[in-house]
Amino acid sequence: MPIAQKTIYLISGLGADERAFAKLDFKNHNVIFIPWISPIKNEAIEDYARRMAEKISIPNPIIIGLSFGGMIAVEIAKQIKTSKVLLISSCKTRSELPFYFKAFGRSGLLKLLPSENIPKPKGLDSFIMGAENSATKEMVKDFLLKTDSSYLYWAMNTICNWQNTIVPPNTYHIHGSADLTLPFRFVKNAIEIKGGKHLMIINRSEEVNLWISNILN
Repeated sequence: MPIAQKTIYLISGLGADERAFAKLDFKNHNVIFIPWISPIKNEAIEDYARRMAEKISIPNPIIIGLSFGGMIAVEIAKQIKTSKVLLISSCKTRSELPFYFKAFGRSGLLKLLPSENIPKPKGLDSFIMGAENSATKEMVKDFLLKTDSSYLYWAMNTICNWQNTIVPPNTYHIHGSADLTLPFRFVKNAIEIKGGKHLMIINRSEEVNLWISNILN
């Protein structure tokens, strides 16, 4: 008798697309990528997650979120019943955000930046994001170039001011010990990938795949 397929919904990192998951192997699972939608001005993350959840038509799904996509996955799982939630290079609650993110959010400095002209970070590919080859650097550069500035402004503000304290049931977390974007020392109860950086989903995919297989089976 063939193994029944389970449905996995994927949510990528900030502004990224399904290419971020290209090296992951989900074996016999049915995989659906949820693309980012444009936020409404000043939209709360809970309301944004509710609109993202409208893309989910399969009951009791598995949701895998990368980076900011993991935060959205948590917010969705607070609103609908899920089988499992897996975060990669992400955080589960506000307490796992770096203190300087929270300080930046409290400072109100983001409000001084014009959302239509917010500067897009440069050098993230090689340093903070941990891109280790030219192909990955080009992909991250492409993500940044294609990300709408108003969306980037909303996402940055949302991340820095995230207030969540709830970890949904059956939540799993894989995180790299060398992640510079969301440092490992701030996260709790995460599976550690030794030396893994923020983009370990690409450059340490074999190790990440092993853990995904263990979690999903």
